[in-house]
Amino acid sequence: MTDERSHPPQAADAPSDATVPKVVVSRLSLYLRELQRLVASGQQTISSSQLGTLLGFSDAQVRKDLGFFGQFGYPGVGYRCDELIRAMRDILGTNHAWSVAMVGVGNLGQALLGYRGFGRQNFVIAAAFDADPAKVGQTIQGIRIQPLDELAATIRDHGIRLGMIVVPAERAQEAADRLVAAGVEGIVNFAPVTLALPPHVQNVGVDLAIELEQLSFAVTSKFARAPAEPPGRAEP
Repeated sequence: MTDERSHPPQAADAPSDATVPKVVVSRLSLYLRELQRLVASGQQTISSSQLGTLLGFSDAQVRKDLGFFGQFGYPGVGYRCDELIRAMRDILGTNHAWSVAMVGVGNLGQALLGYRGFGRQNFVIAAAFDADPAKVGQTIQGIRIQPLDELAATIRDHGIRLGMIVVPAERAQEAADRLVAAGVEGIVNFAPVTLALPPHVQNVGVDLAIELEQLSFAVTSKFARAPAEPPGRAEP
Protein backbone atom coordinates (compact mmCIF):
# COMPACT_ATOMS: atom_id res chain seq x y z
CA MET A 1 0.00 0.00 0.00
CA THR A 2 2.04 2.89 -1.23
CA ASP A 3 -0.30 5.42 -2.78
CA GLU A 4 -1.45 7.34 0.28
CA ARG A 5 -0.41 10.74 1.54
CA SER A 6 2.51 11.13 3.90
CA HIS A 7 0.61 12.71 6.77
CA PRO A 8 -1.35 11.22 9.65
CA PRO A 9 -5.06 12.09 9.66
CA GLN A 10 -5.31 15.86 9.59
CA ALA A 11 -8.76 17.35 9.10
CA ALA A 12 -9.13 20.49 7.05
CA ASP A 13 -11.22 23.43 8.13
CA ALA A 14 -14.84 22.33 8.02
CA PRO A 15 -16.05 22.76 4.44
CA SER A 16 -19.35 24.48 3.83
CA ASP A 17 -22.40 22.56 2.65
CA ALA A 18 -21.98 24.26 -0.73
CA THR A 19 -18.49 22.82 -1.30
CA VAL A 20 -19.22 19.16 -0.48
CA PRO A 21 -21.58 17.34 -2.87
CA LYS A 22 -24.22 15.24 -1.13
CA VAL A 23 -23.08 12.17 -3.03
CA VAL A 24 -19.65 12.53 -1.37
CA VAL A 25 -21.24 12.53 2.09
CA SER A 26 -23.23 9.44 1.09
CA ARG A 27 -20.02 7.68 0.08
CA LEU A 28 -18.39 8.62 3.39
CA SER A 29 -21.08 6.62 5.15
CA LEU A 30 -20.30 3.65 2.88
CA TYR A 31 -16.57 3.98 3.61
CA LEU A 32 -17.30 4.12 7.34
CA ARG A 33 -19.45 0.96 7.29
CA GLU A 34 -16.81 -0.93 5.32
CA LEU A 35 -14.01 0.20 7.61
CA GLN A 36 -16.01 -0.85 10.67
CA ARG A 37 -16.55 -4.27 9.09
CA LEU A 38 -12.83 -4.59 8.36
CA VAL A 39 -11.82 -3.63 11.89
CA ALA A 40 -14.30 -6.17 13.28
CA SER A 41 -12.60 -8.83 11.16
CA GLY A 42 -9.16 -7.84 12.48
CA GLN A 43 -7.81 -5.75 9.60
CA GLN A 44 -5.77 -2.71 10.66
CA THR A 45 -4.80 -0.94 7.43
CA ILE A 46 -6.17 -0.53 3.93
CA SER A 47 -5.22 1.33 0.75
CA SER A 48 -7.48 3.59 -1.29
CA SER A 49 -7.37 1.00 -4.07
CA GLN A 50 -8.52 -1.80 -1.76
CA LEU A 51 -11.26 0.31 -0.18
CA GLY A 52 -12.50 1.43 -3.57
CA THR A 53 -12.51 -2.11 -4.95
CA LEU A 54 -14.60 -3.36 -2.03
CA LEU A 55 -17.26 -0.73 -2.76
CA GLY A 56 -17.01 -0.50 -6.54
CA PHE A 57 -15.19 2.85 -6.70
CA SER A 58 -11.82 3.79 -8.12
CA ASP A 59 -8.87 4.59 -5.84
CA ALA A 60 -8.87 8.12 -7.32
CA GLN A 61 -12.52 8.54 -6.26
CA VAL A 62 -11.74 7.47 -2.70
CA ARG A 63 -8.81 9.91 -2.44
CA LYS A 64 -10.84 12.72 -4.00
CA ASP A 65 -13.72 12.18 -1.57
CA LEU A 66 -11.43 12.19 1.46
CA GLY A 67 -9.57 15.20 0.06
CA PHE A 68 -12.61 17.38 0.71
CA PHE A 69 -11.94 16.97 4.42
CA GLY A 70 -8.19 16.84 4.92
CA GLN A 71 -5.12 14.66 4.52
CA PHE A 72 -5.12 11.03 5.58
CA GLY A 73 -2.84 8.02 5.22
CA TYR A 74 0.79 6.99 5.62
CA PRO A 75 3.40 6.14 2.95
CA GLY A 76 3.90 2.42 2.60
CA VAL A 77 1.09 1.75 5.05
CA GLY A 78 -2.09 3.18 3.61
CA TYR A 79 -4.94 4.23 5.84
CA ARG A 80 -5.03 3.03 9.42
CA CYS A 81 -8.59 1.83 9.73
CA ASP A 82 -9.24 2.88 13.33
CA GLU A 83 -7.85 6.39 12.73
CA LEU A 84 -9.88 6.82 9.57
CA ILE A 85 -13.02 5.66 11.37
CA ARG A 86 -12.48 8.31 14.05
CA ALA A 87 -11.86 10.97 11.41
CA MET A 88 -15.02 10.02 9.52
CA ARG A 89 -17.08 10.08 12.69
CA ASP A 90 -15.77 13.59 13.34
CA ILE A 91 -16.70 14.63 9.80
CA LEU A 92 -20.17 13.09 9.94
CA GLY A 93 -20.82 14.38 13.44
CA THR A 94 -21.38 10.90 14.86
CA ASN A 95 -18.47 10.98 17.31
CA HIS A 96 -21.08 11.46 20.04
CA ALA A 97 -24.54 10.06 20.70
CA TRP A 98 -27.57 11.66 19.04
CA SER A 99 -31.01 11.35 20.61
CA VAL A 100 -33.89 11.03 18.15
CA ALA A 101 -37.62 11.62 18.64
CA MET A 102 -39.90 9.38 16.58
CA VAL A 103 -43.44 10.38 15.61
CA GLY A 104 -45.56 7.45 14.50
CA VAL A 105 -45.32 3.93 15.91
CA GLY A 106 -47.14 1.83 13.33
CA ASN A 107 -45.65 -1.27 11.74
CA LEU A 108 -42.68 0.55 10.21
CA GLY A 109 -42.11 2.64 13.32
CA GLN A 110 -42.04 -0.44 15.52
CA ALA A 111 -39.58 -2.11 13.18
CA LEU A 112 -37.33 0.95 13.33
CA LEU A 113 -37.48 0.93 17.13
CA GLY A 114 -35.93 -2.53 17.02
CA TYR A 115 -33.24 -1.71 14.46
CA ARG A 116 -29.86 -2.20 16.14
CA GLY A 117 -27.94 -0.40 13.39
CA PHE A 118 -28.90 2.99 14.83
CA GLY A 119 -27.03 2.31 18.04
CA ARG A 120 -23.91 1.15 16.23
CA GLN A 121 -23.71 4.56 14.55
CA ASN A 122 -24.44 6.54 17.77
CA PHE A 123 -28.14 7.22 17.19
CA VAL A 124 -30.62 6.45 19.96
CA ILE A 125 -34.39 6.71 19.63
CA ALA A 126 -34.94 8.37 22.97
CA ALA A 127 -38.68 9.07 22.68
CA ALA A 128 -41.59 7.87 20.56
CA PHE A 129 -45.01 9.46 20.09
CA ASP A 130 -48.31 8.40 18.54
CA ALA A 131 -51.81 9.83 18.20
CA ASP A 132 -53.47 6.43 18.66
CA PRO A 133 -54.73 6.05 22.25
CA ALA A 134 -54.39 2.28 21.89
CA LYS A 135 -50.64 2.62 21.43
CA VAL A 136 -50.00 5.35 24.02
CA GLY A 137 -48.66 3.88 27.23
CA GLN A 138 -47.32 0.72 25.62
CA THR A 139 -43.63 -0.08 25.93
CA ILE A 140 -42.04 -1.20 22.66
CA GLN A 141 -38.35 -2.13 22.49
CA GLY A 142 -37.91 -0.48 25.88
CA ILE A 143 -39.48 2.82 24.79
CA ARG A 144 -42.75 4.00 26.36
CA ILE A 145 -45.05 5.41 23.68
CA GLN A 146 -46.11 8.93 24.61
CA PRO A 147 -49.05 11.07 23.47
CA LEU A 148 -48.32 13.89 21.03
CA ASP A 149 -49.20 16.43 23.73
CA GLU A 150 -45.98 15.47 25.53
CA LEU A 151 -43.74 15.92 22.47
CA ALA A 152 -42.63 19.53 23.00
CA ALA A 153 -41.78 19.12 26.67
CA THR A 154 -39.94 15.84 26.13
CA ILE A 155 -37.81 17.23 23.30
CA ARG A 156 -36.97 20.31 25.32
CA ASP A 157 -36.19 18.42 28.53
CA HIS A 158 -33.93 15.90 26.79
CA GLY A 159 -32.26 18.31 24.37
CA ILE A 160 -33.34 16.27 21.34
CA ARG A 161 -32.23 17.79 18.01
CA LEU A 162 -33.24 15.11 15.51
CA GLY A 163 -36.70 13.85 14.60
CA MET A 164 -38.08 10.92 12.62
CA ILE A 165 -41.50 11.01 10.97
CA VAL A 166 -43.13 7.61 10.39
CA VAL A 167 -46.79 8.57 9.87
CA PRO A 168 -49.20 8.49 6.90
CA ALA A 169 -48.66 11.20 4.28
CA GLU A 170 -51.67 13.25 5.38
CA ARG A 171 -50.28 13.55 8.93
CA ALA A 172 -46.64 14.19 8.06
CA GLN A 173 -46.74 17.99 7.83
CA GLU A 174 -48.50 18.25 11.19
CA ALA A 175 -45.85 16.00 12.74
CA ALA A 176 -43.10 18.10 11.16
CA ASP A 177 -44.64 21.33 12.46
CA ARG A 178 -44.74 19.91 15.98
CA LEU A 179 -41.10 18.80 15.80
CA VAL A 180 -39.92 22.15 14.42
CA ALA A 181 -41.89 24.09 17.03
CA ALA A 182 -40.26 21.96 19.73
CA GLY A 183 -36.78 22.88 18.50
CA VAL A 184 -35.78 19.91 16.33
CA GLU A 185 -33.10 20.85 13.77
CA GLY A 186 -33.13 17.82 11.46
CA ILE A 187 -35.87 15.47 10.28
CA VAL A 188 -35.86 12.10 8.56
CA ASN A 189 -39.21 11.75 6.80
CA PHE A 190 -40.48 8.28 5.87
CA ALA A 191 -43.85 9.61 4.68
CA PRO A 192 -44.20 9.83 0.86
CA VAL A 193 -44.73 13.59 0.83
CA THR A 194 -42.57 16.71 0.57
CA LEU A 195 -42.50 18.74 3.78
CA ALA A 196 -42.58 22.52 4.06
CA LEU A 197 -39.84 23.37 6.55
CA PRO A 198 -38.02 26.55 7.59
CA PRO A 199 -34.53 27.02 6.08
CA HIS A 200 -32.71 26.20 9.31
CA VAL A 201 -34.23 22.71 9.56
CA GLN A 202 -32.48 19.97 7.59
CA ASN A 203 -34.59 17.30 5.95
CA VAL A 204 -33.91 13.85 4.49
CA GLY A 205 -36.74 12.01 2.76
CA VAL A 206 -36.84 8.21 2.67
CA ASP A 207 -39.47 6.97 0.22
CA LEU A 208 -39.10 3.22 -0.15
CA ALA A 209 -41.37 3.15 -3.20
CA ILE A 210 -39.04 5.58 -4.97
CA GLU A 211 -36.09 3.34 -4.16
CA LEU A 212 -37.92 0.41 -5.73
CA GLU A 213 -38.72 2.53 -8.77
CA GLN A 214 -35.03 3.33 -9.16
CA LEU A 215 -34.24 -0.35 -8.90
CA SER A 216 -36.88 -1.32 -11.47
CA PHE A 217 -35.51 1.34 -13.82
CA ALA A 218 -31.99 -0.05 -13.47
CA VAL A 219 -33.16 -3.58 -14.16
CA THR A 220 -35.34 -2.53 -17.09
CA SER A 221 -32.59 -0.35 -18.55
CA LYS A 222 -30.12 -3.22 -18.43
CA PHE A 223 -32.33 -5.18 -20.83
CA ALA A 224 -33.12 -2.08 -22.87
CA ARG A 225 -29.38 -1.62 -23.47
CA ALA A 226 -28.95 -5.16 -24.85
CA PRO A 227 -27.48 -5.08 -28.36
CA ALA A 228 -29.97 -5.47 -31.16
CA GLU A 229 -27.56 -7.67 -33.14
CA PRO A 230 -25.52 -10.62 -31.84
CA PRO A 231 -21.93 -9.58 -30.99
CA GLY A 232 -19.51 -10.07 -33.82
CA ARG A 233 -22.08 -10.20 -36.59
CA ALA A 234 -20.61 -8.79 -39.79
CA GLU A 235 -22.22 -5.83 -41.47
CA PRO A 236 -23.58 -6.47 -44.94
